[in-house]
Amino acid sequence: MATGFQAPGSGSLLHSLIRTKPVDQIVSEGGQGEGGELKRSMSLLQLTLFSVGATLGTGIFVVLGEAVPLAGPAVVLSFILAAVTALFSALSYAELAGTIPVSGSSYSYAYATLGELVAWVCGWCLLLEYAVSVSAVAVGWGSYLNEFFDKTFGFTMPAAISNSPGDNGGVINLPAVAVVLIATFLLLRGTSESATANTIMVFLKIGVLIFFCVVAFTAFDSGNMTPFAPMGWAGISAAGSKVFFSYIGFDAASTAGEEAKNPKRDLPLAIIFSLVIVTIVYVAVGLTAVGAMPWQQFELSGSEASLARVLDVATGASWPSMILSLGAVIAIASVVLTVMYGQTRILFAMSRDGLIPDIFQKVNPRTSVPVANTFIVATFISVLAALIPLGKLVDATSIGTLFAFSLVSVGVIVLRRTRPDMPRSFRTPFYPITPLLGIGFCVYLMYGLGGVTWTVFLLWTAVGLVAYFAYGRRHSRLAKPDGGMNR
Repeated sequence: MATGFQAPGSGSLLHSLIRTKPVDQIVSEGGQGEGGELKRSMSLLQLTLFSVGATLGTGIFVVLGEAVPLAGPAVVLSFILAAVTALFSALSYAELAGTIPVSGSSYSYAYATLGELVAWVCGWCLLLEYAVSVSAVAVGWGSYLNEFFDKTFGFTMPAAISNSPGDNGGVINLPAVAVVLIATFLLLRGTSESATANTIMVFLKIGVLIFFCVVAFTAFDSGNMTPFAPMGWAGISAAGSKVFFSYIGFDAASTAGEEAKNPKRDLPLAIIFSLVIVTIVYVAVGLTAVGAMPWQQFELSGSEASLARVLDVATGASWPSMILSLGAVIAIASVVLTVMYGQTRILFAMSRDGLIPDIFQKVNPRTSVPVANTFIVATFISVLAALIPLGKLVDATSIGTLFAFSLVSVGVIVLRRTRPDMPRSFRTPFYPITPLLGIGFCVYLMYGLGGVTWTVFLLWTAVGLVAYFAYGRRHSRLAKPDGGMNR
């Protein structure tokens, strides 16, 4: 059995840090918050498209232009490297999501397997992952909005209000704030309404990317594919670390564990299906992009709207990139919507455990939405999106995500040893090789990130530890004599 809670004074400091929350207790509390409870309304299709919506677009629409100069045409292999890394983590996620179907995603899994301190650090890293990734996508959304205005109406918004400070004369990025506010409006209407809006946007996004592949393929030149790997494996690996950002979000379905109609069956399937879909799309778009435009030109074209530039070069006309930009403006909003949703649900779970203030778990009984939680998240993300350039956001997101993914793989191993008898709707194949490879690949890609990124990550972790010892440890519901069973 996993380690139980420790009542105050019943053990050492170490025991209080490694106390785990029993899986049965985690599952029994599912959906319950102060003032109301979350509503089970999401089907397998909606869960799958929630993960696709959170994932598809972040890398292709935003990061491809930064990755191609690192690897050349071999950026296709970089996407595959990142996909393999994500696959090992996805299989571990699928097992734990089916076993512990709650809102907290990897935070809740770590709490059940690795103890409170590790769970806190994981949750803290997820806050960085979700908030920063939404901010980065919001910044990219503004770039495509400007691209659409330029192609359609012949004007662009002034740099002062459409770029971040220090980025080409920017002062504040108002379009990035605008898309966050749109997503906030949808989230406050309710989970079912948000899922419907996301479904529409995801189908539109896939349609736009298929359109891109068809048009770009008409200009495919095999000469653009040589030399295939000008920077060798080092370039492929570096670009793999960069484009891993584009796979962040496949775990979004796991944050909806308490709002899924049939979580034990649907959560594992949604995670795997979504990863397969986005990998196929990424490889197809990456291949046609580098085939249609010489890879050296990606560095000159700017990263945020690089696909639109590819269509300009491929066709010599403006209407294809206008269609792409319009589709991106609408479709990238789905990433903002779904990732913001995921962050609010992780905060909901952390608040229910007492590690952060109760305001994050207060649910509106009419809409079944954590309203204050959503407003706080929207405010924080808006500030980041308005004031921090895109490039600084991407790597900071990747390192936090890779750390959280590695903990999920560790959690699978621990839970197999401590609760081998527990019913599992999905079992990670080739255990323990798969979770061990998941850990190894995550560590490898983390190693490939820059020193500044590591500094930011370590500082963020240090701040999180201060917050835990100042508030979380003292307010943890597991520290109560009843272990938090009576809320």
